[in-house]
Amino acid sequence: MSNSEGFVIFDKIDKSYDGESLVVRNLNLNISKGEFVTMLGPSGSGKTTTLMMLAGFETPTNGEIFLDNNPISKIPPYEREIGMVFQNYALFPHMTVQENLSFPLEVRKISKSEVKEKVQKALDMVELGSFGTRFPAQLSGGQQQRVALARALVFEPRLVLMDEPLGALDKNLREQMQYEIKHIHDRIGITVVYVTHDQSEALTMSNRIAVFNDGVVQQLSTPDILYEKPENSFVAKFIGENNTLNGTIKEINGNMCTVELNDNRGLVKALKINVDSVGDKTQLSIRPERVVIGNSNSQDNNFEGKILELIYLGDHIRARLDACGNNEFIVKVPNEGSFKHKEGDVLNLSWNSNDVRALDI
Repeated sequence: MSNSEGFVIFDKIDKSYDGESLVVRNLNLNISKGEFVTMLGPSGSGKTTTLMMLAGFETPTNGEIFLDNNPISKIPPYEREIGMVFQNYALFPHMTVQENLSFPLEVRKISKSEVKEKVQKALDMVELGSFGTRFPAQLSGGQQQRVALARALVFEPRLVLMDEPLGALDKNLREQMQYEIKHIHDRIGITVVYVTHDQSEALTMSNRIAVFNDGVVQQLSTPDILYEKPENSFVAKFIGENNTLNGTIKEINGNMCTVELNDNRGLVKALKINVDSVGDKTQLSIRPERVVIGNSNSQDNNFEGKILELIYLGDHIRARLDACGNNEFIVKVPNEGSFKHKEGDVLNLSWNSNDVRALDI
């Protein structure tokens, strides 16, 4: 294996617990040095099992995992030089913050003076420089999670794995910690593999995201590509809010197609993504913020929708409409003070054919 192929390599990995069903199937994934890669997916999709195989707590049924060009499946977890951060912090309650951080260094037989220096550096990194003599119980949840992060970084591992590390925190603190972890990663450039089921967390923090479903990576892309250009209907639905319309391909013209919506509800012009031929069933995907209220000559899709519900969200208004046979059709309207419509109103809706994707079902 050459280094250009990746710092972490999953090579044809299968994992089965019962010898029959595979929880991870034919996983091939390359992660570059210094990259922040998030494994995102619903419960049972295989993302945590994949992380545990990399950590050494699970063994692949087939295939091999390489770290810095070396096969690691037979190497025990404590010899892999990997830092771990868990959701439940996993701090030793009877030890001070300093002692918690010293522990992984003492296990590695590092001199006392160096231990002190490294511990202080790691605490400063997470802005807890003066908290060393406190016990975990004297810290808030956010502070405990920072200590857990510092402990994972203190021995300067080759790789840091994080398993739903912010799941126990409240929303505001979780968002703040997302930025903090991102900034620490940007600053020290360590390789991070992160597991979450929270899509906005994945979009905020990652260089690339691997979307898992049913043991298979559905798409591996940068956050913007994943959101703007989902390759299948699972990814389109799982990442961000998404309107879906079902229909049949009527015409194909290069990379565009015309779709007749079910129940003769009209024709939609769309980007042809992974549908093959006329007559194919398709699911159209369009983001709520790409739908414009009002007819527009510059848009090539124009429909009507009846407002069923309006929710005021501060920076935008979320309108749920009955449109094109979908009574969960969402439009996000920026709050510029000019939106005067009310529930029951019928609106003209329009969108560009380049903003709607025809995906296989």
